[in-house]
Amino acid sequence: MIRKLVLLATAVTMIPIHAEAQRSDPRPAYHFAPKRNWMNDPNGLVYFEGEYHLFYQYNPHGDRWGHMSWGHAVSRDLVNWEELPVAIPETADVMAFSGSAVIDWKNSTGLGRGGRPPMIAIYTGHNPKANLQSQYLAYSNDRGRTWAVHGEVLSIGTPDFRDPKVFWHAPTQRWVMVAVMADENKAVLFTSPDLKQWTFASSFGPAGGRGKNWECPDLFEMPVEGGRPGEKRWVLSINLGDNAVGGGSGGQYFVGDFDGRRFTPVEGWGGAPVWTDYGADFYAAVTWNDLPKNDPRRIWIGWANDWRYAEAIPTYPSRGIMTVPRAITLRKGVQGYRLTQNPVREFEALRGAPQAARQIRLGEEPVLLPVTGGTAELKAELAFGGAEQISIALTDAEGYQMIIGVNPTVNEVFLDRSRSGPHFHDGFANRHVAPVDLSRGKVSLRLLVDESIVELFINDGEQTITDRFFRGSGSLRWTASARGAPATMDLTAWPIKQDPMR
Repeated sequence: MIRKLVLLATAVTMIPIHAEAQRSDPRPAYHFAPKRNWMNDPNGLVYFEGEYHLFYQYNPHGDRWGHMSWGHAVSRDLVNWEELPVAIPETADVMAFSGSAVIDWKNSTGLGRGGRPPMIAIYTGHNPKANLQSQYLAYSNDRGRTWAVHGEVLSIGTPDFRDPKVFWHAPTQRWVMVAVMADENKAVLFTSPDLKQWTFASSFGPAGGRGKNWECPDLFEMPVEGGRPGEKRWVLSINLGDNAVGGGSGGQYFVGDFDGRRFTPVEGWGGAPVWTDYGADFYAAVTWNDLPKNDPRRIWIGWANDWRYAEAIPTYPSRGIMTVPRAITLRKGVQGYRLTQNPVREFEALRGAPQAARQIRLGEEPVLLPVTGGTAELKAELAFGGAEQISIALTDAEGYQMIIGVNPTVNEVFLDRSRSGPHFHDGFANRHVAPVDLSRGKVSLRLLVDESIVELFINDGEQTITDRFFRGSGSLRWTASARGAPATMDLTAWPIKQDPMR
């Protein structure tokens, strides 16, 4: 199954560097994208009666940002998605910006019918004429298929108050909203008995990473792996529109305690930012509400894009995709509390027949891997030996390369897309690095590739790097090599089945 492939020494230097006409990329096989038009932030994630709902920012009229409305898709397994009609469209004066959805089990709003709980959406109404952002409520009594707008429920009279995440806090028997004062880099918390009347509770920030905007917050409680018996902590995640670890958009998080009114980070947290992902294309991640009681997981999904170049990515007829849903856990180790992320277990149902190879010897001459095409999963266990760098290269017919690399001497794992495809935006080509302790002489990599996206999970999700790439023509060829000294690799690779809904 393994044979060596000699690449021309000039392959990299011959890559074209001039701008080429934008071309559409192949439609992703297992990442959600609308059939047409623009998509950004996931919002309104909720589970109800056997369906996972994925709402998202959507422009029904074009493939650039504008006319913001709530698009809608549903899934019974988190991997096969059915796109539904627009759920909450813009009106003449108000766009429907990001927000969240809950099931009002006790009908605290009084908006349910026939003894059934309504699905409630709390979202930011953006009124550009009035230069105002405030929070609106809409409701559905038919499993999210049709919606009625109840109206504005919270305004503080400012233009940058947005992105409410709402959840039920059982100890205080109140609804809690966390939103942002975006331009002030603050999270603000409110409480309510009925999702209609809201009372200010507290604020948090600025802290950690700061930029032009804080956006898309989330707040949730998690058990602590490796902590005291029964220990739980709260996680506050915040996204930055710019100035994140990759230079553009990205996410950070804080770990602490929440008493129903105020979030307090653990001692020592709030200085240097702790990043959610080390790539450029994992933004606005938010978790599902109301997962089944027999499913203890916390699951989120992110928008695989970056505001620097989001409107320029060379795709058609849709622009924007989501990451795969990820199960997250909170662990306590030598660095303190840290989130880990891995694809949800349901993803494994998409795997085709595996191909495995053990003790592959890597040297300067690239080795062809038993992986084909642009849609695959690969698990690799790397033992460095004395190698200075180990690389996995995805190379197209024109010589463009996406590089996944490990540099043991400086404790870093990286994705290098600086020569991954034709130029389309000056802010795109880059190399993104995750700090990883490589002192044990080995590392585990799990790699999901879906035509124009790489999601890399390092050491069981202790670190992640998520990057888009837009290659040239032809199928992808997968090779691996080591520089400085030989290294070894054990790997298993799977083709991924096409989503029949696409």
